[in-house]
Amino acid sequence: MTRRPTPGTGPRRGGLPLRLRRSATAWERQRPTWRDARPALIDSALKRALARPSGNWYVLGDARAVRPGAPFGRTVAGVEVVAWRDAEGRLVAGPGACPHLGAPLRDSRVRCGTLVCHWHGLALDGGPFAGWEPFPAYDDGVLAWVRLDAAGGEGPLDRPVLPVRPRAAASVAAVYSGTGVCEPEDVVANRLDPWHGAWFHPYSFVDLTVVDAPGAGPGAGPAADVDSGPAGGGDGFTVEVSFKVAGRVVVPVTAVFTAPEPRTVVMHITGGEGAGSVVETHATPLGPDPLGRPRTAVVEAVVAVSDRPGFAAARAAAPALRPLMRAAAARLWRDDLAYAERRWHLRSTGRHPG
Repeated sequence: MTRRPTPGTGPRRGGLPLRLRRSATAWERQRPTWRDARPALIDSALKRALARPSGNWYVLGDARAVRPGAPFGRTVAGVEVVAWRDAEGRLVAGPGACPHLGAPLRDSRVRCGTLVCHWHGLALDGGPFAGWEPFPAYDDGVLAWVRLDAAGGEGPLDRPVLPVRPRAAASVAAVYSGTGVCEPEDVVANRLDPWHGAWFHPYSFVDLTVVDAPGAGPGAGPAADVDSGPAGGGDGFTVEVSFKVAGRVVVPVTAVFTAPEPRTVVMHITGGEGAGSVVETHATPLGPDPLGRPRTAVVEAVVAVSDRPGFAAARAAAPALRPLMRAAAARLWRDDLAYAERRWHLRSTGRHPG
């Protein structure tokens, strides 16, 4: 059942963000959510996401992982890609095989912004050379992207479809990456099912209620209209949930999930502690594993912000905080990748109810 948000569910502005639950509810005694998490509703949201344009942009990974002086290699949608920083620090990307004899350029060297093949010394400065054509690349300050028009098959866009984020100078960002045996749509479907949170992740979430969902039927309010970028508004899942801290101590928030493009789901924190923060989940198809099964990379960017005076200290401690933020995401995705992999297995054998 969906309901409208209850005023005052989040912490008071300026007060402590922590709340003490009246009592701890046993996992098996919480309210079941399977009636609300209708396969047709989730599938409809997924189909709308898959129909949105991506402009053929794919997330390569954490922008920090493409470091000056070293190449970064990844297979994306079956295409071998190499990326590096030029002499000015700009992101450059192109085919991952040397045009001379096919050496893996991810294993080569970068000298003064030029990629030098370690087999025979062929040098690439990021411009076309001997049949090697660069791919459009984009660094949004948190993530590195590459545009693969042949793989995407859509009309190209000049830049990726990006959500609205907090200002970099006022936030702390961390990026988690993991890989599963599934397709991008299985990852997106996982994120468009907010009802599983307190059941599947009881170590992190309690008191989860989906208060608004697109197409949820009579009694549901209008879908939340969140500006997630050029294609993301008007189709959101609004959730009230508490993050567990310890025992009965929790932090209640309101969050809205939207899918601005076919391989991305964004969670905006709209109320409670950290309002304005975003969690972006990007699903990048890689290539088949040795058994021919599809592999997908989950690249999740957490961009946290707070108006509390002490958050300035958190920004100063960002290098120490990022590993902790990645570890928290990794714990959740250990389970959620199992969800996505199971969904792919059922789809591939014709047994998925959706």
